[in-house]
Amino acid sequence: MNDKVGKRRTIHDVAEAAGVSISTASNALNGTGRTNPETRDRVRKIAEEIGFRPNALARGLLQKRSHAIGMLTNDTYGRLTLPVAAGVSEVLVDQGVSVFLCATNNDPRLAKLHLEALLDRQVDGIIFTATRLDMKAPVELTRLHIPIVYVFAEGPETSVAFVPDDAQGARLAVQQLMKSGRSRILHITGPEDYKSARTRADAYRECVGDHAEVMFGEWSEDWGREAVNTVFSNEKSNPDAIFCGSDEIARGVIDALRDLNISVPGDVAVVGFDNWEVVSKQTRPPLTTVDMELKELGHKAGLAILALSKGETTGLGVTKLPCSLVVRKSCGSH
Repeated sequence: MNDKVGKRRTIHDVAEAAGVSISTASNALNGTGRTNPETRDRVRKIAEEIGFRPNALARGLLQKRSHAIGMLTNDTYGRLTLPVAAGVSEVLVDQGVSVFLCATNNDPRLAKLHLEALLDRQVDGIIFTATRLDMKAPVELTRLHIPIVYVFAEGPETSVAFVPDDAQGARLAVQQLMKSGRSRILHITGPEDYKSARTRADAYRECVGDHAEVMFGEWSEDWGREAVNTVFSNEKSNPDAIFCGSDEIARGVIDALRDLNISVPGDVAVVGFDNWEVVSKQTRPPLTTVDMELKELGHKAGLAILALSKGETTGLGVTKLPCSLVVRKSCGSH
């Protein structure tokens, strides 16, 4: 036995151990041919016992699939992409499909090189995801003759895309503040040229009505602090709640309110957007925030790319998935 330690098992070893021909062993392992169920189960059990692993390349040639998916993203830090990728992987791993994650850093040349590498690997499809909903995919992607699925990004009208329902998420935030008795709700958010910022602001305005006030700025703690200092330096009636377009903005808002000796949530309730836990759980008090359910977006994208790679049909167009509200202490409930 010692001379076989570390040796890669082959289909010949499986056939010999099971007492069947090589073709029967192959059919049993690949689910092809007319192998009876008892023989198929016995061969598969023996293959597992002796540590046989089928050759992925050979299996791919047989099935005309590489059992690999590419993920292309401009998200250098992985804040959005890593949870999406985790969801994609959870769906594909049981199907024996690998995921290759490639970051472009917003460099067209790097994006092209990654695409060429994925095509050289003959991936069964590509998932494109980005840091903003209105981020256009590389032009080369639209010319490929393999399945493409878009997540947290725009694709052609006839593509398959999954995005969070920003408007619904914003309504959850504002309604939570209203439910806690707040009536003067301010919205501090990111740049107006971001589609998600505009969508959330529009939903906020619909909820609040004539008293709506939106402050567009940057996705940063500094902007949150600056906005609060500007608002509370005025003589006019100050807000009793602030809905923030991101958790980073919300942390800056809460820090600035504390510096002004304004109690959160006693004087001003605060709600964020993202549920970025390294931020939302570490604010003082912990931040109530909207969760975009990024892993669920990944689940849906994984199922879609799997179906398309098998030649199956799936619904075209943009699918908006609902957000959820994670209630913590910053809005007076936990």
